[in-house]
Amino acid sequence: MKKVIIIRYAELFLKGKNRGFFERAFEVNIKRALKDVDHELIRQSGRYLVVGFDEELIEEILERLKKVFGIHTMSVAYETEANMDSIFATAKLVCKTTGSFKVVSHRGDKKFPLTSIEISRELGGRLLSVYHDLTVDVHEPSFTVYVDIREGGKALVFGEMIEGANGMPVGTAGRGLLLISGGIDSPVAGHMMAKRGMTLDCLHFHSYPYTNMQAKEKVVDLATTLAKYSCGTNLYTVSVTHIQEEIHKKCRPELMITLLRRFMFRIAERHALQISAQCLITGESLGQVASQTIEGMTSSNSVVEKLPVLRPLVGFDKNEIIERSVKIGTYETSILPYEDCCTVFLPDFPAIRPKIKDILAEEKKLDVEGLIKTAFESMEKIEL
Repeated sequence: MKKVIIIRYAELFLKGKNRGFFERAFEVNIKRALKDVDHELIRQSGRYLVVGFDEELIEEILERLKKVFGIHTMSVAYETEANMDSIFATAKLVCKTTGSFKVVSHRGDKKFPLTSIEISRELGGRLLSVYHDLTVDVHEPSFTVYVDIREGGKALVFGEMIEGANGMPVGTAGRGLLLISGGIDSPVAGHMMAKRGMTLDCLHFHSYPYTNMQAKEKVVDLATTLAKYSCGTNLYTVSVTHIQEEIHKKCRPELMITLLRRFMFRIAERHALQISAQCLITGESLGQVASQTIEGMTSSNSVVEKLPVLRPLVGFDKNEIIERSVKIGTYETSILPYEDCCTVFLPDFPAIRPKIKDILAEEKKLDVEGLIKTAFESMEKIEL
């Protein structure tokens, strides 16, 4: 008898003739998550088995697998011989001695002499005969004993379904460039797009020395956490200090944030095209701050010429975003009190509904292309 980990997927079943492509990416991502853990990954119909691992590492393996998109549920199971005596002996290891229960059986090997219902009935009766404080409740049991009869004379017995990350395997939906700040929103936006199968690169704008190196390290930590879900990522950092100084000197203060964001979007699109990313991703939520009104978003979008801008959080309120941030493990880092570039030279009353004609008039005061060129010269790459 040995322990194995069952991995099940859900949405991949819907992919028809393309299912093989998604399954191959899924398998690659599982192996990548467990790359430094001795194991063997066995593919079965509609599931995978992780076998041959050190059982002391089960919790570590499960934590890693919980971050692999495409996994619907997992179970730690005992593999035993496919006969009722062995199944009963194994079931006692996962069965509680009190409470209500039911047995759920699946007969993958149709040569097994009992049907699924007959397996459940016999196993349930045997368990009741040794655990007298148990009762049967097939509708709302306090726990369930699962039996899966596999081909090859083996059976899997387990007592728990562990929720996975769901979604689609990373690498099946193109590449996106995430504009990541040090705040709560953008890491959540990146996580949501990775969940839909998108490979991520990250771009961060900083204002050193107005912002300190701790602010940059905070973003590295956020991107590192995100990389655990996205099968690794590249973080690019760009200084916009010189752009902010020029805007501050020459332009109307209430348009500072809008002008800066237009520079960011120009830089982001050009960089995305250089690295073959197919879209930009932001953590904007409609109406959350002054720059995230529909007018502000329209101003930012108007400088993006070739790529779509995805805003997965656009209809979320702050509490919903915070809940997701806590769940994926970025919240505590996001709330560390280090400033980002958008807080530098922040006007007292930023424009809530900037007009394009006013923005264009202010941009004429700036050497847009020269400032962008200087920004690219400051770019650094960090592989995570």
